[in-house]
Amino acid sequence: MCNQHLCKLNKLIFAIIITAMAGINSANAIEPLDSIAVVVNDDVITSKELEDKIKYYENQIRLSSGSVSDMDSLKKQVLERMIRDKVQLQQAAQLGIQFDDISLNRMIDAMAKKNKLSLNELRTTLEQEGIDFSDFRNQTRDELIIQELQKRMVADKVNVTSQELKQFTESNVQQDKSGTEFHLLHILVATPESASPEDIQLSQQKAENIYQQLLQGTDFKQMAMRESDGSNALNGGDLGTRKANELPELFLQAIEGLKQGEVSVPVRSASGFHLLKLAGTSNNVEMVTQTHARHILIRTSADIDDDDARQTLLDLKQRIEQGEDFADLANEYSEDPGSKIKGGDLGWANPGTFVPVFETVMESLTDGEISEPFKSQFGWHLMQLLERREIDMAKTVMEAKAMQAIRARKIDEELRLWLRRIRDEAYIEYVDASLNPEQKK
Repeated sequence: MCNQHLCKLNKLIFAIIITAMAGINSANAIEPLDSIAVVVNDDVITSKELEDKIKYYENQIRLSSGSVSDMDSLKKQVLERMIRDKVQLQQAAQLGIQFDDISLNRMIDAMAKKNKLSLNELRTTLEQEGIDFSDFRNQTRDELIIQELQKRMVADKVNVTSQELKQFTESNVQQDKSGTEFHLLHILVATPESASPEDIQLSQQKAENIYQQLLQGTDFKQMAMRESDGSNALNGGDLGTRKANELPELFLQAIEGLKQGEVSVPVRSASGFHLLKLAGTSNNVEMVTQTHARHILIRTSADIDDDDARQTLLDLKQRIEQGEDFADLANEYSEDPGSKIKGGDLGWANPGTFVPVFETVMESLTDGEISEPFKSQFGWHLMQLLERREIDMAKTVMEAKAMQAIRARKIDEELRLWLRRIRDEAYIEYVDASLNPEQKK
């Protein structure tokens, strides 16, 4: 065991060695060593990594909104995002969460198809936007790993009780909110997990100051990028369009009576103080796309590894293409007990029924098309899309949507608290002192 200061010193020395080794280009050419910007537990963020990531987000912001007015604020937000992602990836590695190349390739191919592009066209499009395809692959892999971590640590632990479902449904029927959609922008002034009265007062004063600046015409998105502690800060605080029943009751109360373009007064939750701008509303009836598919599942085990499972499904796909019946093969080979006896038939499913990787592949298929083998947390799948249909929002799907809305609301709040906790528990050393937000207060 080492004392706290010695542990920090050892971590710093370890980080310096790693960075020095990374800077050795060849025996015949000496390149300037990349400097350490921040130490995050037993890993580091180098100055070049930070610079590259800032350029990446700057490019994305310019493509979407046209300009970056405050580079210092962008740098602060990007660095905080990198620290948060680094801590999450470290936790994922400890839990053994990985995303292999085959599964990653399938996801990227499905993303391309969803945007009606071939893989080469996707690569060309990214390069035209200044995004290196290799960096895009690595970023996608990290995002998928983080999504799986958040699912295990937060989403899977969120439950919806029958009483919550009943109260929610009755409330929305009485208030007729089920079809209303709101486009919101959001700024969060966070408070520490164990905030003192002084901490709360300082955060409230900051939120009030931001509110006054917004009333005087300061651009909300620029202010969000500069000051928000929310996870959407780099998107200008844009939460997108959400149904009323997908928003926290606190948010609905805050925007009640607001006209389009107006900003709410600061409201407090367990996470801190929130400011919301109502960018738009709509009351359009939304059609639900239901999907009818079937699949064959092969699980991996001590006797069957990933290559074996994938090859088995490739052989089965070839047999189906040569005329054998999908249902017969599913009944014989599938290891999904729920669908096996029905020839792999999954029935009609609403959006959000299946895990993300399953739905992504399903969305990329056309009627009758059979996928390539792909991997999920349950094993390896071969899927055939049978058909799709559009149905109007009806009583039969209202309860399922209510369940999703309650879960989304609870997950959103729990995720904010969990991210704040793991960030607070991490060892962070600002080697480049100019990056330390505490020294700029």
